[in-house]
Amino acid sequence: MIFRYQILIEYVGTGFIGWQSQPKGKSVQKTIENSIKRILQEKTSVVGQGRLDAGVHAISQSAHFDTKYEILNINKFLKRLNYLLNKKFISILSIKKRNEKFHSRYSAKARIYQYIIFNRESVPIINKNRGWHIKKKINLENIKKGAKFLIGKRDFSTFRASTCSAKSPIRTLEKVNILKTRNQISIEFRSKSFLQTQVRSMVGCLKYLGEGKWNFKKFKDVTLSKKRILCAPPAPPYGLFLKKVIY
Repeated sequence: MIFRYQILIEYVGTGFIGWQSQPKGKSVQKTIENSIKRILQEKTSVVGQGRLDAGVHAISQSAHFDTKYEILNINKFLKRLNYLLNKKFISILSIKKRNEKFHSRYSAKARIYQYIIFNRESVPIINKNRGWHIKKKINLENIKKGAKFLIGKRDFSTFRASTCSAKSPIRTLEKVNILKTRNQISIEFRSKSFLQTQVRSMVGCLKYLGEGKWNFKKFKDVTLSKKRILCAPPAPPYGLFLKKVIY
């Protein structure tokens, strides 16, 4: 008999090659798998809701794993797991028993990503590598206008990385929420799924719009062009957070 468990994970992406295990480098996935193996004495594969690039953070990454052993004391297991992981800047927020039909990736109904921008002259110290530092004053209304245009179902090829393995560039961006608190700008994107680097590429183009490098017509033309070469440089990964996965 196989037992399936869902875990919610918080981690700092700095220092990792990303979520997904690769032949070389330290990944979040492999780090968690090794810790679970140490506790259960069983090789276990941890399946995430999707791949996150190097440097991207997670506030609530969802994943699941299967084991031959039922975890009778969830709290004890959670404490032992966090004892091994916390020193590596990973924290397991919760663990929940699921049935075999649950899949952390394919069962997801929506994903919410948050991008943080620090729009000020001075360099962030406390929040270093937790947001994109932009000195030039950003026109928030221009960003809101551009973000509103992105909402809906369309071909997002302009924002798609050349290494993206998705079968189709068609995605539906359900919602974009923008909030400014003093000199911090938060941009939240909600969709069932995203293309590789889509969020960071959209933020990069919104930055050009907000700084006045592009007018709205230019932004609109680039978005509809389906040509990656016309896209603005993607925003850096350290400002991006996977905020929530909705099931």
